[in-house]
Amino acid sequence: MLNVHGISVPIRPDEVSPVIWDALTNQSYEAKEARAVGNAVKPGDRVLELGSGLGIITSVIASITEVQVWAFEANPATAALAKRVIDANNLSNVVLAQGILTAGSPRQFTFYVRRDLWMSSMDKDQGPFEYRIELSSSNIDEFIKLHAINVLIMDIEGAELDLLQNADLSGIDRIFLELHDHLYGISGIRNITSSLAAKGFGYDPRGSHGPCVLFTKEDEQRAYVVEQFV
Repeated sequence: MLNVHGISVPIRPDEVSPVIWDALTNQSYEAKEARAVGNAVKPGDRVLELGSGLGIITSVIASITEVQVWAFEANPATAALAKRVIDANNLSNVVLAQGILTAGSPRQFTFYVRRDLWMSSMDKDQGPFEYRIELSSSNIDEFIKLHAINVLIMDIEGAELDLLQNADLSGIDRIFLELHDHLYGISGIRNITSSLAAKGFGYDPRGSHGPCVLFTKEDEQRAYVVEQFV
């Protein structure tokens, strides 16, 4: 069985693309996220993760003391693999769902499934896709309120642009996400940062590196783990 970032990963090479398998075996799969997420999540947090992928980062988060995690993955096949990873690590503090949360009223979306699972998205123009599925969204602000979420983690291949501009995000203290500037450019990043600033969030360099960024409402001095990024 593979061990990736300290997480047991019972996945076979025929269940993912060669690119994903290589990333798993050489420990580069979501490596920056795995190192940095500890700066975004504190013991006792109630975390909502959008875009769980294979459940590896989900499991890293769930390993933090007294954390509760709700995770969403749009792709049914990937969600099934994530459930296997979560179960293999005996994590009873994770609720995993197949589906999507968006800002505003529930509506239908087309999701494009690609061979390299981290390229699957709601963006048709992101590249060739194997097939598409139709998904009904649920309102993210209602979910946050219902479960008293205080930390939002996301890697959703560009969908963060609409969500972070249009969701209210009341109750959230920290947001950790991967930016996708190749999909929406610097203007999109400007829109994200200005929208979050209007909601009271500031860019936190202590928990950010490159496209993996932390925004926080908190202003107190905090102890951070010093990470060496390569």
